[in-house]
Amino acid sequence: MCGIAGVISFREDMRAELDACRKMQTALLRRGPDQRGVYLSQEAALVHTRLAVIDISGGRQPMTVTDHGREFTIVYNGELYNTDELRRELGCEFTTRSDTEVVLRSYIEWGEGCVERFNGIFAFAVYDSAEHRVFLARDRIGVKPLFFYETADKLIFASELAALLENPDIPHEIDENGAAELLLMAPGRTQGCGVIRGVRELRSGECGYYSADGLELREYWRLRAYELHETFEQTVEHTRELVLDAIRRQLVSDVPVCTFLSGGLDSSLISSVAASELKKQGKRLDTFSVDYRDNDKYFKKSHFQPNSDPEYINIMAEYLGSEHHRVVVDTPELVGALEAATDARGLPAMADVDASMLLLCREIKKTGTVALSGECADELFGGYPWYRDKDIRETDGFPWAQSTAYRKRFLCARYARLIDADDYVYSAYRRTADSAERLPDDSPLESRMREMTELNFRWFMQNLLDRKDRMSMYSGLEVRVPFCDYRIAEYMYNVPWEFKDYKGREKGLLREAVSGLLPDEVLWRKKSPYPKTHNPAFLEAVSERLRAILAEDTPLTELVRREELERLLLHEDRVQWYGQLMNLPQTIAFFVQLDYWLKRYAIKLV
Repeated sequence: MCGIAGVISFREDMRAELDACRKMQTALLRRGPDQRGVYLSQEAALVHTRLAVIDISGGRQPMTVTDHGREFTIVYNGELYNTDELRRELGCEFTTRSDTEVVLRSYIEWGEGCVERFNGIFAFAVYDSAEHRVFLARDRIGVKPLFFYETADKLIFASELAALLENPDIPHEIDENGAAELLLMAPGRTQGCGVIRGVRELRSGECGYYSADGLELREYWRLRAYELHETFEQTVEHTRELVLDAIRRQLVSDVPVCTFLSGGLDSSLISSVAASELKKQGKRLDTFSVDYRDNDKYFKKSHFQPNSDPEYINIMAEYLGSEHHRVVVDTPELVGALEAATDARGLPAMADVDASMLLLCREIKKTGTVALSGECADELFGGYPWYRDKDIRETDGFPWAQSTAYRKRFLCARYARLIDADDYVYSAYRRTADSAERLPDDSPLESRMREMTELNFRWFMQNLLDRKDRMSMYSGLEVRVPFCDYRIAEYMYNVPWEFKDYKGREKGLLREAVSGLLPDEVLWRKKSPYPKTHNPAFLEAVSERLRAILAEDTPLTELVRREELERLLLHEDRVQWYGQLMNLPQTIAFFVQLDYWLKRYAIKLV
């Protein structure tokens, strides 16, 4: 995994952009601490920071290949999991073992159609000097990021917002759309939106060319509906094959591999397969979990979080024979990491949920460079309560964020006049739900479940993938997500809901498919989300931080109504800001992060 950035122009000399590109590169060093490289020509300035995982000596970037007198140069962030198959299909002589060269030679051979042959997570740019154009692409699921800003004369792109903002051509401004994203949508984001005015993000499953005529993008992949003619037993076997193949493919690495382990179904399954494969090599798996000091003392069961993790983690660690590492975070450390988590995201987001992940990844990096994690199983297999709770499922709006009426109170008077908050949120919901592809004979329930999958796929899952990528790469840790294999996504979109809901249990199909690979008490454990702190000391600490912010001149009150922030500090409102992941303490912490972000990047409101 790596960081990439570049500036492209067919009207100006890009050799003058070296200083700007160096600053962008420096901002990406955490993503790629092992190597750095620069490519400079009249039309293209490309920079790269590398986290070396495969072919450590041979995979340096930017990488240039000359084919039939034409020169192609790539900067690439990602991993391919079908590298060997592509090498055989290409049939040419390779000078490295790196997947970077496979991506580049695939583009040379198949042009833009190469992306449809890739199984992996990626964002990359290929400069073709003969054709005077650059090809940009992002993986189908959207695991790896790519932001960009287009002026009249050039295209500027980078893996992260923070790197993009190092370029002097990009104004540090937000308008009413940015304000709406921050206060009505965050920590989620509308796909393609970069929050900063004029900044966009390449959408998942999108690619295109930038030339003297400008940027032209197209969608090369999305979830498609098709008839599935399989019995339940065949579906179980098909699911098992897909999931196990995805996990095994993603264990390939030239550096140590470890896993996240929460004691839930998804991470436990991945850890079980990983432990088995490493055992064949005479190796022992390292597993990692996070908890909060005194959480056992303050934890209370809820509909969303029926039990805590430690008991199940211990069961799994013993079952696997893994070397388990329990990372325990205390409140001062958690509060202290809020700013670093904002730096890592490039935006304010999920408060302690982000900060604890950042601290966990920092500890994992001390042991390994590659970790496997269980994100996206819930979205694809129907694991969240809103898939199965009929009332929530049938609510006409985002199931995890029924808080628009509450959120819009925080908009400052100027933006409140410019933004129709209810329409902004509902229109985004409706556009996504309506885009779900259906079959003519889908039942009302099946049609709604396709909508639910599309909504989760485009919104909730993207937020969690953003979080995992940024928090891990901040410490130079590569996290792979086997459930994001596009083959699983395509297949599960078309598996009937009654199969997914086997035994009336969340992810019932997945549980049945991997039977025998886990202890029964873990295999059939009721879903419990990523843990957040329940210690009242966190609420007090972030409240004190927000009080101190409001006691001074702050740009926060130019964007957010001061009286609503003061009301928040009375601790009387208990509205969920973002489902079960963000309640009162996290909402206050979010505004602490927002204040820091506005100051950190000297954001102007326009």
